[in-house]
Amino acid sequence: MSKYEKERLNQKAVALKYDGGDIAPVIVATGLGYMAERIVQTALEQNVPVYEDTSLATLLSRLELGEEIPQELYQLVVDIYVYFLKFSFGGKEQGEVQASSPQEEQ
Repeated sequence: MSKYEKERLNQKAVALKYDGGDIAPVIVATGLGYMAERIVQTALEQNVPVYEDTSLATLLSRLELGEEIPQELYQLVVDIYVYFLKFSFGGKEQGEVQASSPQEEQ
């Protein structure tokens, strides 16, 4: 197996969604390898910002679909939302954030 194939298989992506009525952001998609690539590709096609953080993607990928993020991760996710709000696309607030990792840390 080539280095590229190994890196591709280790890629992770997690999609979060936050609606004002929710207590916390909710996991709406997770994937490894090819599915991670598709999640990121779909986000980019829909102008949803993508944030790369291997550690956060690893933590979030352990949660179930529809599950709210745990309170211990609130500050990390809030920091990401604030970052994207500063650089919002066309001045519109974004309701979804992708956490992805190009490869698993070794």
